[in-house]
Amino acid sequence: QVQLVESGGGLVQAGGSLRLSCAASGSRFRINAMGWYRPAPGKQRELVASITSGGATNYADPVKGRFTIPTDIAKNTVYLQMNSLKPEDTAVYYCNAEMWTFGLDILPFTAWGQGTQVTVSS
Repeated sequence: QVQLVESGGGLVQAGGSLRLSCAASGSRFRINAMGWYRPAPGKQRELVASITSGGATNYADPVKGRFTIPTDIAKNTVYLQMNSLKPEDTAVYYCNAEMWTFGLDILPFTAWGQGTQVTVSS
């Protein structure tokens, strides 16, 4: 079974920076894409940023130019570098991974992290 372990949340003042990390652990899997999500009005979660195994990135409009999503492919780890934070960025951030798992069959699998709280004070 594949698990995602997040870390790096906390309290920061507006204008500050935080770096979240998410590491996938387990065996017999290959990640296709990883991303970060947060709750949004009218939605369960909205995409903040994502990156594919090929390196293609996607960012939500509110975070473009402020957030980046570096990866360490060898460690199956993705980060969320958050700069110029605003109070409206306050949320629980969830890591997501889309992958193939290799057992008796090759099956798609979606994993979610436990969530990490980011609080931005004004």
